[in-house]
Amino acid sequence: MRKYWIDNLRWVTVLLVLLYHVIYFFNNKGVFGGVGGFGDGPQYQDVLMYVLYPWFMPLLFLLAGVSARYALQKKNGKEWFKARTRKLLVPSTIGLLVFQWMTGYFNTHVGGTDVMAAVPQPIKYFIWAVSGIGPLWFIQDLWLFSLILLLIRKVPCCTGTGKFCKLFASREWLLVVVLVLFGVLFWAGQQTLIFNPRPESADGLWNLYKPVFYFIIFLLGYYVFAQDEVHEVLGKAWIPLMAVAVISGTVLTISTFGQNNTVPQYMSTPLNCLYGWLMCLAMMGWFKAKFDKTNAFAGYMTHSSFGLYIVHYLVVASLGYMMKFYTSLPPVAIYAILTVSVFTLSPLLYEVLRRIPIIRWCVLGEK
Repeated sequence: MRKYWIDNLRWVTVLLVLLYHVIYFFNNKGVFGGVGGFGDGPQYQDVLMYVLYPWFMPLLFLLAGVSARYALQKKNGKEWFKARTRKLLVPSTIGLLVFQWMTGYFNTHVGGTDVMAAVPQPIKYFIWAVSGIGPLWFIQDLWLFSLILLLIRKVPCCTGTGKFCKLFASREWLLVVVLVLFGVLFWAGQQTLIFNPRPESADGLWNLYKPVFYFIIFLLGYYVFAQDEVHEVLGKAWIPLMAVAVISGTVLTISTFGQNNTVPQYMSTPLNCLYGWLMCLAMMGWFKAKFDKTNAFAGYMTHSSFGLYIVHYLVVASLGYMMKFYTSLPPVAIYAILTVSVFTLSPLLYEVLRRIPIIRWCVLGEK
């Protein structure tokens, strides 16, 4: 039986990613990327970054691990990995040359000027393609994790039978405590970041991809959070989990507002890790308890959210850049126009691309 709450949680989280990128694109907190804020004063709309960033990408990796478990119960490893390669690796490699180079064009015009003005045009194109990876680091990580998972899932000590969860079937409160304590792994994963990245090195890419941290979360999804016993107890405990998560998130945001919330020194703090992990648990429990159902809109979003994730940043980068540097619109109008645009033009762009056979395969990884 399909677990609709997982589908719904995934596409809702993707929509939050779209909204996050609207705010992030104009942040003035020193977060890498985007085109900068509107002056040096406080931008209170940036609070959204502090609220979302600690947990929404870990949650997507957690759900990806859960989904991998279910998929491998229906398909053999070879079929599954072939499908993963088409859907994850093709859009994040070939798709860069076909579509994402346009995003890269705007990424290389940060500050309103072409930082590669003297570079020959053919070379510019390939630089744009690489610069257009943007949010696609997520699916590149997922492809790598899928490959590693196939290598370790047959190891006897890694079979993930779910016996661990069944031990707590009669003591649900104890299982909740254990799940919360898994947050230690969340914290440990953050410690693998490079705290003082060297300029002109790959340190920044390591901190962007966070392969060890996200792989830990992915494996937790595969081995622990794919178990029905875990879903049931989270569904019952979502209210206290959400309450504690909101309190910790409020304290974190108030006490750190103005800091760059994406640097390792920030992300590895106990409070940030506590908030991020509790929100992952609370969101899973909330959706299990209240949103384990579907309708026509939810069904559409379930099948299209991946495509929206793939194409949305071109809308953000192009319109955001043009409005910032070529109009005199007030900031509130820019935010409003870009928010509406990313939620309307992204689905439109996706629907156009998915109807063009070769482009559909290259950009979206669809047959």
